[in-house]
Amino acid sequence: MMKKKNAVSAALAVAMLAAAILPGCGSGGDSGKTEIEILQYKPEAATYFDQVETQFNESHDDIHLTISSPNDASTIMRTRFIREDYPDIIGIGGDINYSYYVDADILADVSDYPGLADVKQSYVDILEALEITPKDGTYGVPYVANAAGILYNKDMFEEHGWEIPGTWSELMDLCEEIEAEGILPFYFGFRDTWTCLAPWNSLAVDLAPADTCQRVNAGETTFSEEYAEVAEKCAQLVSYGPDDPFAYGYNDACTAFANGESAMYPIGSYAVPQILSVNPEMNIDSFVTPGSDDAERNTLNSGVDLMFAVTAECEDKEAAYEVLDFLMEDANIQAYIDDQNAVPCKDSQFDLAPMLDGMLPYIESGNMTDYQDHYYPSEMAADALIQTYLINGDVEEFLNDFDTRWQRYNRDIIRAVQEYNEEHGTAE
Repeated sequence: MMKKKNAVSAALAVAMLAAAILPGCGSGGDSGKTEIEILQYKPEAATYFDQVETQFNESHDDIHLTISSPNDASTIMRTRFIREDYPDIIGIGGDINYSYYVDADILADVSDYPGLADVKQSYVDILEALEITPKDGTYGVPYVANAAGILYNKDMFEEHGWEIPGTWSELMDLCEEIEAEGILPFYFGFRDTWTCLAPWNSLAVDLAPADTCQRVNAGETTFSEEYAEVAEKCAQLVSYGPDDPFAYGYNDACTAFANGESAMYPIGSYAVPQILSVNPEMNIDSFVTPGSDDAERNTLNSGVDLMFAVTAECEDKEAAYEVLDFLMEDANIQAYIDDQNAVPCKDSQFDLAPMLDGMLPYIESGNMTDYQDHYYPSEMAADALIQTYLINGDVEEFLNDFDTRWQRYNRDIIRAVQEYNEEHGTAE
């Protein structure tokens, strides 16, 4: 059966055409070798990937690997896609851009890649859930993830005898206890709007269904119905922060937490290197945000931070798989973990950073749920919307605005989902 392009492919094409036309990367290499190019979106890991490229090329006679780690990889990818100048493999995160690429048939089905058998099923499921409409096959190989919850000052907790909360009520009691000691429970960096998403996401995974966005697209629910408790509890967290949490940015918050100005910091594991750059001796641990009073509902907020996807235009899939095999070797994944404080998606024995100790039971059991904002279109500016709500505190206005903006900026996806459901008899 011929593949049917839906409305989202057209939306992606418009986004691609909007990007500036940039020169493509050359494939250069030794004559007679198969050339494989990776374009990956994490410039902060460029040193790691430079080492991988060198080690791979030194150990392989038949394949020459080139890895590019530009600062604006997402724009470069879109530009090259519209020019039909495809890299063989792309390294991207598990967010709505991945959804667009799958929908536009840019990525190859890699369900026949043997290395997928070693990836934790929870992360494969997270990628599958990001598909705008269900498609046969698998379109990415999860590499590493990150985790968001609450970082805490372990020495401070031990000094005061504070216990890690397992429910929302226990977290609120802890905040009161910390305040009674004259210490600020939380620091926030909400001047940088994107940081508003950290506590929002880690509460949403506990309090709203994991498929909320898909169900809204299908016309089965609204954000006003699903996000009210998330919004209210997010505002409660902020009440235990500085008097003006919007006066401080991300770097300010990391610095303040590193200097002992708060007991906790609701943020992702990605913040740890920044914090340790200020105070290398700080003893940091973490725990899953306990958004619910039913401890069994609480789950780790974790998503695919980096995956590798083979493009549909790759001329030598077998060589691409050989490159993936090299990347998926335990030693190489461990090197990435050490360099970037990441969580491995591969099911094997790795040494994780000690500041993830409190999240280990969730990581090991696969009790994790993807970031809800991975489904949000960037044009909607959900982070700014959340920031505005946390400033003015009007829950009803916020939820109505969230629903309105979703319908406006997600109309192509909504149409595609509803057409799919009508065609396959799954519409209500």
